[in-house]
Amino acid sequence: MKLFSSMLIGLLAPLAAAAQDSSLMLAAPVAAGPQQAPAATLETCSFIFAPLPPEAEMRELKVNSIVTILIDERSTMLSEGDAESRKTTSINSVLASWIAFDGEDIFLAPQRRGDPRIQASKNAQYRAESDVETRDSLTFRLAAQVADIRPNGNLVLEAHKSITINDMRWMTSVTGECARQSIGLDRTVRSDSIFGVTIEKHEIGQVRDGYAPGWLARLHGKYKAF
Repeated sequence: MKLFSSMLIGLLAPLAAAAQDSSLMLAAPVAAGPQQAPAATLETCSFIFAPLPPEAEMRELKVNSIVTILIDERSTMLSEGDAESRKTTSINSVLASWIAFDGEDIFLAPQRRGDPRIQASKNAQYRAESDVETRDSLTFRLAAQVADIRPNGNLVLEAHKSITINDMRWMTSVTGECARQSIGLDRTVRSDSIFGVTIEKHEIGQVRDGYAPGWLARLHGKYKAF
């Protein structure tokens, strides 16, 4: 019996043990040696992994590439002023003596009607109060083109948009420079991330002409006398 057991153990010793692998790593066992198992990735470790569609993958931005600028500019200004000035002036002058010249000599001129006198007083008071409060808001989206790429990787963006409906026309332009990291995966960038941003919006047409001041009103507002 002991001899049979020894023979059985000797026959089973060279065989490698094998069992079911329940690991999520899904990496095939590798025989001992200089080779190493491949690194675990999301593709080999996740049951719900799905690759992004080609249009959603990050692509390199080049000159003439299109990005979207999100314009969201808001500003609030409050200014208060109060000025007051008072001025009092008094003048009291008397010409006690004067000179005369008869062609040969200079002599003291007599004041037959009395000494000339000047006396005046002036009181001035100025007071001004002013309150100014402004609120501005501008929100819209605009497609822009990469006009240039700086040596450090910054992108120069330029956008123009024009809409014409009958006799009405709206023109919008945006220019500026932003870092490559400021542009998201969906190729959008906020206006507050753009350096030196310039936003211009013009309106031409009957509606604008209805509330725009005339040339005489603009002249009076610029060169008003008081």
